[in-house]
Amino acid sequence: MSSLALIPLSCLLGSALAYLLGKKVNPALGGITATLAAFASFAFTLLTLARFNSSGTIEDNLFTWFSVADLTVDFTLRFDQLSAVMCLVITGIGTLIHLYSTGYMAHDESRPRFFAYLNLFMFSMLVLVLGGNLLTLFVGWEGVGLCSYLLIGFWHKNAAFAAAGRKAFVVNRIGDLGFLIAIFLLFREFGTVDFVELLSALPAIGESVRSFPDMSANFFLTLVALSLFVGAAGKSAQVPLFVWLPDAMAGPTPVSALIHAATMVTAGIYLMARLNPVFSAAPDALAVVLVIAIITALLAALIAITQNDIKKVLAYSTVSQLGFMFMAAGAGAYGVAIFHVVTHAFFKACLFLTAGSVIHGCHHEQDMRHMGGLWKKMPITALTYLLSTIAIAGIFPFAGYFSKHAILEALHSGHNETLGKFAEYLPMLASFAALLTAFYMTRSFCLTFLGSYRGHAHPHESPISMTIPLLALAVLSTGGGLWLSGAFGEQFNLLHWLSPVVGGAHNNHEPLSIVAALAASWVGFLGCGAALFLYTVLPALPPKIFTTLGFISRASQNKFYVDELYQFLIIKPLALTARLLWSIVDKGIVDGTVNGTASLVDVTGEIGRALQSGQTRYYAALMLGGISIMIWFLFA
Repeated sequence: MSSLALIPLSCLLGSALAYLLGKKVNPALGGITATLAAFASFAFTLLTLARFNSSGTIEDNLFTWFSVADLTVDFTLRFDQLSAVMCLVITGIGTLIHLYSTGYMAHDESRPRFFAYLNLFMFSMLVLVLGGNLLTLFVGWEGVGLCSYLLIGFWHKNAAFAAAGRKAFVVNRIGDLGFLIAIFLLFREFGTVDFVELLSALPAIGESVRSFPDMSANFFLTLVALSLFVGAAGKSAQVPLFVWLPDAMAGPTPVSALIHAATMVTAGIYLMARLNPVFSAAPDALAVVLVIAIITALLAALIAITQNDIKKVLAYSTVSQLGFMFMAAGAGAYGVAIFHVVTHAFFKACLFLTAGSVIHGCHHEQDMRHMGGLWKKMPITALTYLLSTIAIAGIFPFAGYFSKHAILEALHSGHNETLGKFAEYLPMLASFAALLTAFYMTRSFCLTFLGSYRGHAHPHESPISMTIPLLALAVLSTGGGLWLSGAFGEQFNLLHWLSPVVGGAHNNHEPLSIVAALAASWVGFLGCGAALFLYTVLPALPPKIFTTLGFISRASQNKFYVDELYQFLIIKPLALTARLLWSIVDKGIVDGTVNGTASLVDVTGEIGRALQSGQTRYYAALMLGGISIMIWFLFA
């Protein structure tokens, strides 16, 4: 078996072994086995990458999945530049999170189940990014949705946590409907679901489509692209399907780091990058992507400013950063979008894990108002959180600077005629969202680590199994962007590496000097500086500003009442309709018919039973009566 197939299968086998060994031998073995399985997938990814350098795209047709009429689908895995990057992120960061989890979940009774789910998630995500056709990708797509449900609701005895898992599952299913429609449309027109065959057939589509003669090619491709975007928006938490991700913080913190920061939520970006010719041929769809992305980035950032739960701040930060990724994709800079996927994986995984370290050290406290001064008690955690905060703020030379700067450049250089003059405001709106990011992340650092401790327990630094992954991710958050930007050689330039799959590198400009790069980081400096001033020099001012703004600040703290709006406009009407259908159709018609039939049978049975007396004279009299009636009918 090739190393390509072993990349996902290592995690699938690890999932089974982690559960069995953890249950039957020792719970600690579950974590060790799952971590080794994740590392094995990382090692097999490196081996496959070594093969790739000399032989180009690698493809493994494992077996024929099914064949129906004109459709034959093989379970094909394909390894190219794009899937190589995604596999390295999934397996590399996944291994660090597994190692962290061995310490974080050390005292949980359900460790074997947790690590089995974690490995199963990695298997599904790897199938998603390695799938050589739409249906294989969709298997992984649904797999990560299932694992997300299982991991978010891991502590299912808590009703709120179980509800959060169901919410994530349902919202993702809404997006998946759009994805399925796109698959059906593409197969109907091109007769294949294989990526290579689809993308090679796309230029020959002509002015009208074969399968829908009355439909123009432009309208067809726009419909397909928008359907794909609906699926991407569900998985990657874009407006209006973003409401599941903040509630997903109900799961253990390593789940937040792996699924909702580094991997699963970037599946929508991967889908757009993989099918980028479809989107590039539909500029109207890209205009929709840009508008939704900027709304998502701004809305989530405005909510994050007033949140007090440290994980909720990071959750809305993730939603906002996903908006930045979709901005790049909407501008046609698909490589830049993947660049931000990678840098975001570095600093957001680190931020979530440091938040988990704080929660672990503060005895499960998550409210930042009950923290403060933790840099003295948790110096490693404080340092890694600080470095990751500077990275997400987009300050040179940290990782976030390079990808965010590339996104802003893509927005400046991209020209979407559908948006008209509104496109000119996109860079300004994106810069404002970046300013808010720097502000609320620095606010969270100040409330958590600076000042005096306001908690009620004795905080402590986390064990080495948790701090080593923090330090590794902090190093990547600090220097990873500089390395991937090609500063140390063109062979390390991520945009150049991805260009054969996603198009132009979008970085053909001369690199900025250090002074110019620091000047270009003014948004990050301004946001960080404002938060530091307000929460260290004038800590009494933010509450006064909150009170002065009144409804606006309360609306932000209450997530602009989006959940309540959905409850009023969608959930309650659907529940009322369901109750009416139950009472009229199900209970009245269906149950009435079934119960009425049963009652009729019961009555006729009772009548028949009354006729059976067991007396011979009675039966003879009935026979005589019957014969008399027959004779009367025959001869009357």
